[in-house]
Amino acid sequence: PPHSHSIWTRAVLRKASALEYKIQRRTLRKEDFINYIQYEINLLELIKKRRARIGYSFKKDEIENSILHRVHSLFNRAIGKWKVSLGGKPNLLVLQNAKHQLSKVFSSMLAIHPNKPALWIMAAKWEMETQLSSESARHLFLRALRFHPECPKLYQEYFRMELMHAEKQRKEKKEFEQAKMDLGEFNYSEEILNGEMARIIYRDAAQKMKGVEFHLAVLSIAKLFDFTQDLQKEILESLQTKYADDPLTWDYMARRELDLGSLQSTEHTTKQMKVSEMNQREERCCAVFEEAVRAVPTGDMWKCYITFCLERYNRKTNSEELKQKRLERMLGVFSKAHESSLLPEALYKQWLQLLLEFNLFEKATEVAEAATGRFSMSVEMWQMRLQVLIQLKSDDVTHCFEEAIKHMKSKGTLPLWTLWVEWSEGTNSKEDTAALYQRSLHATNPAESVTMKEMYLDWTYRNGGYKKVKRVFTSLCENRPFSLDFFRKMIQIEKEQESCKMLHLREYYERALREFGSTDSGKGILFIYSFIHSFSAASFISIHFKRKLWEYSLASYEDVAGRPGGRLCFQIHVIANWTFMKNYS
Repeated sequence: PPHSHSIWTRAVLRKASALEYKIQRRTLRKEDFINYIQYEINLLELIKKRRARIGYSFKKDEIENSILHRVHSLFNRAIGKWKVSLGGKPNLLVLQNAKHQLSKVFSSMLAIHPNKPALWIMAAKWEMETQLSSESARHLFLRALRFHPECPKLYQEYFRMELMHAEKQRKEKKEFEQAKMDLGEFNYSEEILNGEMARIIYRDAAQKMKGVEFHLAVLSIAKLFDFTQDLQKEILESLQTKYADDPLTWDYMARRELDLGSLQSTEHTTKQMKVSEMNQREERCCAVFEEAVRAVPTGDMWKCYITFCLERYNRKTNSEELKQKRLERMLGVFSKAHESSLLPEALYKQWLQLLLEFNLFEKATEVAEAATGRFSMSVEMWQMRLQVLIQLKSDDVTHCFEEAIKHMKSKGTLPLWTLWVEWSEGTNSKEDTAALYQRSLHATNPAESVTMKEMYLDWTYRNGGYKKVKRVFTSLCENRPFSLDFFRKMIQIEKEQESCKMLHLREYYERALREFGSTDSGKGILFIYSFIHSFSAASFISIHFKRKLWEYSLASYEDVAGRPGGRLCFQIHVIANWTFMKNYS
C-alpha cells in the first residue's frame, strides 16, 4: 500500500541521515564507515528483491548506480584514513560485484597492504573466477610469493588455481573436439592439460614448507580433480618418504582404506553385504593403525587411532551388528593404549564415560584408579575418579578425597574441595560439612579460599539461618582475602530479613569499602549507589563515611580524567555523592 511505502521511505531516510551524521563528526571511527557501507549494501539488496517481486524497473540504473557510487566514495574515504587496518571492508566491496571498480580497489589495497596474504588470494581469486583471466591470477600469485616466500596458504591456492586452469582448458578442448572444430589456432599444451604447472608449484613448495600438514592439504586439493592420479601418487610417495614417523601420515594412510575397494555394482547389493563391506574396510583401517602404533609408539599415534574409532562408533548406522563391532573395537583400542602406558590424559575421561554408559562399573573404577596412579599430579584426573566413585555411591569416596588432597597438597585444589563439600552437603551431617568447610579455608591457598568463603556463607544461611550466618560472617572477616561477592551476599541476606537493621548494613558496607574502596573506586561507588537508593534516610551516617564519599568522588575523577566522556562520569559521581553529603552535613 502507498502508506506503507511512505513509512518505509521515511525509515530509510532517518537511518541514512543518522549514519551520515556519524561520518561527518570531528572524531571519526572506522566502525561507523563499515556500518554505513554495510547498510548501503543491504539497502541495495532489498531494492533488488522488491523490484524482482513487483516487476518494477523505473530509474533502476540511476538509483543503483547512486548507491554504488556512495559505497565506493565511503570506502575511499575510509581506506585513505585507516591505511593500516582494513578490517572487513574488502569483503564488503566484493559483495557489490562492481567489476569496473574492483581492479582499482584491489590494486590500491595491495599497494598499501602487501604483507597480507589473504588480500593477494582474494585478488587472484577474483581475477580467475570473475574476470576469467588465469594469466592475471598467476601474475598476482607470483608477486605474492615474492613478498611471502614461505606462506603455505599461498602455495596451496596457487596450486589449486593451476589445476582449475588445466581443468578449464581440458573442458574447452573436449567441447571443440565434440564440435569437430579445427584446433590448429588454439594452443593447448599437453603439459598444462596434465597439470604440470601444478606439479612444478608443488615441488618448489615442498623444498620450503616443513611439516606433513602442507603435503596433506595439497593432496586433498589434488584429489578434487580427476586427471591428477600421477600427481597424487608423487605427493603420497614424498609424504611417506619424508614423514614416515609422523602420526598424521599414518592416520591418512589408514583412513585412505575407507575409500578403497568399494563394490563395483550396487544393483544387487543387499543390506548385509553393505554392512559386511563397511566392516571389512574398517578392519583394514585398524590393521594399518595397528602397524602404525608398533612403528611409532607415541601418545599422539594412539590418539589418532582412538579418534578414528570414536568417529566410526558415533557414525549412525541401522545395523546393530556393525555398531556392536565398532564398540568392541573401540574399547579394545582404549585398553591397548592404557596397557602400553601411552594413553593421553584427555582420553581417559572419554573412556570412563563410555564405561559408565554401558554399565561397566567395575572396569570404570579400575581405570579411574589407574589414571590417578599415572597422572597423580593432575587435578582433572582426581576429579574424574572422584566423580566416578560418587556416581557409583562408593564407600571409598572420603578415602579418595583424602588421598587426592595428600598428593596435590594446596596447589590448585579448589575443584577438589568444591566437589568434596558439595558431596558432603548431600551425604554427611551438618556438623561434618561445617568442619569440612573450616578445613578447606586453611588447606587452600589465599586466592582459592575466597571461593570457599562464599560457598560457606551461602551454605550456612541455607542450613543454619540468619543468626548462624552472621556469626560465620564475623569469624570469616578475621582472615583475608575477601571478594566483593562475599560482602554482596551478606548484604543481600540482611535485606531479606523482616527486621532489617541499618546498623548491620552500615557495618557490611563499611567493611566492603575498607577492603575495596581505596583500590577500586568504581566498585566503591557501586556500594555507595546501592546504599543511597535503598536507604536514603540514613541520618546516622558517620563522619568517617562522609569523608570516604568525598575521597571516592576525587578518585573517580582521577580514574577517568583524560578519557572520552571522563568528565561527564566525574560529574555524575560528584552530584550523587555531594547530594548525599549535603543532606547530612
